[in-house]
Amino acid sequence: MNVDARRRRFEELAPGWIEAVRRYLARRTDPATADDVLSETLLVCWRRLGEVPEDHLPWVYAVARNCLANAERGRRRQERLVARISAVDPPPQTVDGPGERDDEDLAAALAGLRAEDAEVLRLWAWEDLTAARVAVVLGITANAASIRLHRAKQKLREQLRKLGDPGGHEESTEGRRP
Repeated sequence: MNVDARRRRFEELAPGWIEAVRRYLARRTDPATADDVLSETLLVCWRRLGEVPEDHLPWVYAVARNCLANAERGRRRQERLVARISAVDPPPQTVDGPGERDDEDLAAALAGLRAEDAEVLRLWAWEDLTAARVAVVLGITANAASIRLHRAKQKLREQLRKLGDPGGHEESTEGRRP
């Protein structure tokens, strides 16, 4: 594919990816990191444009997921370096982390899940992906994604119950004896 055809294809596909990936990243990290990872994701997509499948959005989510993982590893390395420097020369004050989420119960319930379960639920609920498309993002079979999604929903429901939030429809008491 020549450079002009490549550019036309990228310009045709990328606008459909940008907002979806921006939302995907905004739900998983802070705004500055989301912008950086979005840029990195688009760069990877440009470099691997020949590999983009017909159903491209799950593939792009997988690229964004990997780019975010790289950014998170970099952030952790930086935090370890800051901790080592702080031990030698402590800063005069510390800075608080990002603000609390709107739905504290849901955030707490998701935090109580394994990272893999929380990610399956986020892809399904926040990104509105089917189990088959979640499978593409995670690099697993559609059947495995369906099973993981089912189990993750059960685990989330149980976590919400533990926190005192029924997490969905309340059970009907109709026809039951008191």
